[in-house]
Amino acid sequence: MAILETTDLKYSYPDGTLAIEGVSVSIEKGKKIAFVGPNGSGKSTLFLLLNGTLEPQEGKIIFHGKLLLYDTPSLRDIRKSIGIVFQNSDDQIFAPTVYQDVAFGPTNLEMPAEEVDAKVKETLEYVGLLEIKDKPPHHLSGGQKKRVAIAGVVVMEPEVIILDEPLSNLDPVGADEILDLLNELNQFEKTIVISTHDVDFAYSWADYIYLLVNRKIIGGGTPDEVFCDPDMLKDAGLRMPTILEIYYEIQKRNMASINRVPKTVPEIVDTLRPPSLIWLYVPEGVKEGDKLDLGLYAEQLGEICSEGVVDTRVLHIHEGRQAIVAVRRIRAGIGRVLIYDTNSYKLKEIKELFASGDFDVVGAMGKKTKLIVESDNLKLDLTVGVIDKSILMALCGKNVLIITGGGMVDHAVRRISDYCKKSGVMINVGVFNREQEKIPECKESTRVCNFDTS
Repeated sequence: MAILETTDLKYSYPDGTLAIEGVSVSIEKGKKIAFVGPNGSGKSTLFLLLNGTLEPQEGKIIFHGKLLLYDTPSLRDIRKSIGIVFQNSDDQIFAPTVYQDVAFGPTNLEMPAEEVDAKVKETLEYVGLLEIKDKPPHHLSGGQKKRVAIAGVVVMEPEVIILDEPLSNLDPVGADEILDLLNELNQFEKTIVISTHDVDFAYSWADYIYLLVNRKIIGGGTPDEVFCDPDMLKDAGLRMPTILEIYYEIQKRNMASINRVPKTVPEIVDTLRPPSLIWLYVPEGVKEGDKLDLGLYAEQLGEICSEGVVDTRVLHIHEGRQAIVAVRRIRAGIGRVLIYDTNSYKLKEIKELFASGDFDVVGAMGKKTKLIVESDNLKLDLTVGVIDKSILMALCGKNVLIITGGGMVDHAVRRISDYCKKSGVMINVGVFNREQEKIPECKESTRVCNFDTS
């Protein structure tokens, strides 16, 4: 269901410079949308149009099925519902302290002082800035300023959050913290819209891509549809994402054992797992390319065990229905991933987990969580790219503990579950301190359970 739509938008600046023309998009509720294009393509102007900061000379904007109007009450409502974070945080932060800057929006809506105070402190804690609420913003790092700007939007509880180049000018740690924050907000059903010229980020993160080039939308689709289309990339002046470049080189060398486009490092590793070949007699109706349930062929298999088989495919069928079947197996000893929810954080409990010796690798996600762990002097092995690295560690037989909270718990479970569904590899993943029924339903090839760590 579309929450925000535009039809044939056109906007020129007062000096006559054309900024965008004929832009029509449809943004679905709860999705992660990326507008990708080179600098100067019109992305920033489009975003200012989407939340009513600018008014188009032609075209219309529809929010929740209603035409966007430009009278004062309508603009007040739309800017509360659609928040925007500028590329340069210094353009957005102006108050003497972090607290005052985040409090500006709610105060401007004439909320009671007690309600403003509660909202601001809750939001600052959420983004990991409560401890520095009284600091002047110009004393902060780039990543901290970006989180202040995001907090100033989040405190208004918008349905749509628009971010112009959210990872620009950030170091890897700062970028990863912002990415964690965006993913968690999306888990809380916020619609996240970003602009970027980073094709690797857009490919791995977004649900849907729009290519904005020379002031016009020249294409759109899922990341696979957009970035696997060489003509579309050429027209946009964009390179192919690194993951795809590596995958196609693997394919050219006949090293890819499965024909499935990867989006993450663990998925590209899976393409390198070689199949083994077996002979089977297959019944009428089975075709080349079909997958088989080896349990139905137990008598033929004899001593060949189907344990550990994660994928089968009929390559060729000879006369007499004798078929060559490719079988992909996994080695024994896949590790497990346990997630500790900091919403129910107990220092004694977490120290017991560390002391148990059950985990080879420990990671943390989210700035708030990292601050908690740091204050309790707990050692972390993973702080950047935690989910993908945890999957890789589990594939190597390592047991992994991920410490995180809020929506990131569900996000981690779903990411690992989705990987398991695509790869066929079962990684046992669970949440330590959460009731079983609250864990999101997992995909068919993953078990979710609470581990007995005693």
